[in-house]
Amino acid sequence: MYTLGIRFYELALRVAAARNRKARLMLDGRKLALPLIERVRKPGERWVWVHAASLGEFEQGRPLMERIRAEHPELKIALTFYSPSGYEVRKNYPGADLVAYLPADTPGAMRRFIDALNPELAVIVKYEFWRNMLGELKRRGIRTILISAIFRPDQLFFKPWGGWYRQMLRCFSHLYVQDEGSRKLLASVGIENVTVAGDTRFDRVTDIMKGTREIPALDAFTAGGTRFTLIFGSSWGADEDVYFPWLRSRQGGVKAIIAPHEFDAPRLEKMRSRLSPMRVVLLSEVEANPSAAAGADVLIIDCFGLLSSAYRYGSIAYIGGGFGAGIHNINEAAVYGIPVIFGPRHQKFLEASELIAAGGGFSISSAEEFAALMDGGKRKKGLTEPACRRKAGDAAGAYIRSKLGATDIIYNSLMS
Repeated sequence: MYTLGIRFYELALRVAAARNRKARLMLDGRKLALPLIERVRKPGERWVWVHAASLGEFEQGRPLMERIRAEHPELKIALTFYSPSGYEVRKNYPGADLVAYLPADTPGAMRRFIDALNPELAVIVKYEFWRNMLGELKRRGIRTILISAIFRPDQLFFKPWGGWYRQMLRCFSHLYVQDEGSRKLLASVGIENVTVAGDTRFDRVTDIMKGTREIPALDAFTAGGTRFTLIFGSSWGADEDVYFPWLRSRQGGVKAIIAPHEFDAPRLEKMRSRLSPMRVVLLSEVEANPSAAAGADVLIIDCFGLLSSAYRYGSIAYIGGGFGAGIHNINEAAVYGIPVIFGPRHQKFLEASELIAAGGGFSISSAEEFAALMDGGKRKKGLTEPACRRKAGDAAGAYIRSKLGATDIIYNSLMS
């Protein structure tokens, strides 16, 4: 029944490909996987296979890949993605010897793929559970691990009728989870080959911070980081409904850097209109003449790849997505030791609840709550007050530092 469902999904994907670019990219990309392996792989080579669903999971797997690459150059690394949003951005990633799409999870496709690659180790990042893939790896005796995983009681693995799903968990040689709660959940269904290692994303964002790049236009815009500046990362329209009113009310008194999740021309024009009469510039408009950004109230980053470095210019960060499917990466901002604000849909993200408890993160549900958090009230100071902001920022930075080391735990366990 599972394989039949996968085949129906594949049929729907082919129909959708006629009009949907992502579906077309996925189907076309899958066709290249086997020829790529046959062209790149040489007899006698030892391969490690790392699979990530998309870009976020890639960032979680990246510290381990780079550690393996640095300390075991004799090992080759294959990186696969399920999503076009991951593959299309990282298809030229130099830390892997080949990058490809994951094939459809049918018995034949997985058998052919694993035959061609023949890895000695498979690393699955966070939560990719494909029944035929995992079954094929187990049948061949290929060591298969899950890293940076987190489990919740409402998942099907832990339901009374979840036996079929639990069989997938038993395909793993070892599971490295983020927290003790996940270990206890797995133990409750008889899964004991588990280590609480933490989340490799903390190691990754720290590496990014250490290698952050200077952005001249943002340097001019914030006067070298001395101006009070809010940075809004991965911002959606629903997020802007929350913070735009406050920004407009503080025109001239605060700088704002906005990195929208999508930035096509109609969206950018709409943002400019909604922020009027504030002075708004696009990064693309001032890159050639960075000093032209200095007089603006708002700078919109209309390109990919700069957000993780841009957080260094912020006094406070707001991370988008919390009024939609879920928040984006809050650790990328918190690592710079600044307070982090996000919307209400963060329950699936352990780091959000922990950052709130540490005093460095804040969840808001409305424009009124955002304004109250920023400005405070009669009995409570807001984040615009320097001492309050500094205390929250210190808590955010300390939280990130307390979570470092997951990569070391996993690597040392694997390679010992």
